[in-house]
Amino acid sequence: MNSKITIQFATLKDLPSIVTIYNQAIKSNCATGDTEEFCLNDRIEWFNKFDNNNYPLYVAKMNKKVVGFCSISPYRPGRKAMSKVAEISYYVNYSFHKKGIGTALLNYVITDCERIGKKNLLAFLLDINTSTIGLLTKFNFKQLGHLPNVIELKTHICGHYIYGLKIKNV
Repeated sequence: MNSKITIQFATLKDLPSIVTIYNQAIKSNCATGDTEEFCLNDRIEWFNKFDNNNYPLYVAKMNKKVVGFCSISPYRPGRKAMSKVAEISYYVNYSFHKKGIGTALLNYVITDCERIGKKNLLAFLLDINTSTIGLLTKFNFKQLGHLPNVIELKTHICGHYIYGLKIKNV
């Protein structure tokens, strides 16, 4: 079985898998602030906001199956002085955790920041999401802020971290 990970821009036919993966994160109650699952139609407008040249949506595939995704979104949209800063978010299918998919996604996306002209990446995450903290730290993201006890999930309250990375060579 070939388990090579490939990264590419997401297409509309990848959206069902993206929604499934994101709904897994919602159900985990520790990986996103969303508390209600999405259906495919809920995410079409969201999907259409991505642009491969400025704010891409990437998918990771193994054996042609989408196993993770990563988005680059505007930080404070409409404010020209912040156009070189972007928010990064990524999610991996829970059946494929610990297989290098998050690492492959971050490596690819950080490298692609030069092409899309982003100089700084910000990640906003729940402070209980230890696996994401570990991966961001591996890529030299630094904790820039912590908002304690501001996220009210269905079963508990947690804080919100802000991690940042200054992109070299951009």
